[in-house]
Amino acid sequence: MEQEEIIDNTDKDFAHNWVSSSRFLFYCQLVLVFALLTGGCYGLYQHRYKGKPEVAVPANTLYNPQYK
Repeated sequence: MEQEEIIDNTDKDFAHNWVSSSRFLFYCQLVLVFALLTGGCYGLYQHRYKGKPEVAVPANTLYNPQYK
């Protein structure tokens, strides 16, 4: 009678080992939050306020209007 070798993979399986799977998901969440924060900051930096533009204002609409 030939005996078969039984291989136990329950410790290596993602679904069976609660400690390693929760640690893996925690680190995935940290990487995801870091990536979202970095992307959001970069987007805000790209669309930042670049300063006061030079706008031509007619002289008759100033606080002290100047008429001809």
